Amino acid sequence: MRINITSIFVEDQENALKFYTEVLGFEKKTDIPAGDFKWLTVVSPEDRDGVELLLEPNDNPAAKTYQRTIYDDGIPTTSFVVDNIGEEYERLKNLGVKFTAVPTEMGPVTFAIFDDTCGNLIQISQAK
Repeated sequence: MRINITSIFVEDQENALKFYTEVLGFEKKTDIPAGDFKWLTVVSPEDRDGVELLLEPNDNPAAKTYQRTIYDDGIPTTSFVVDNIGEEYERLKNLGVKFTAVPTEMGPVTFAIFDDTCGNLIQISQAK
């Protein structure tokens, strides 16, 4: 068994696609109409056949409540690994990304947390 797709709730799929591709650097993999929304996924350009991230609309009261609650509690929705957290932090900051936690060492990892502009906090981390 392996993970094929994981999802993240987003307030607006087109804005999310723009942020996740143009700012974070992921690539669009799947874009299929699905009623009022899309089956819209992105992948790492380093692993196009790897795990896909589904940009799932939060058009459901339970999804909106979940998303808002974990955001308000400061909990990241997901985590992405980076090779050099200092460089990635500076790159994203220079692109206007708002961080809620600067790079912080915690045991065997260094992490930072940012707002994805789509209703989520996202963690980036680098192992020591």
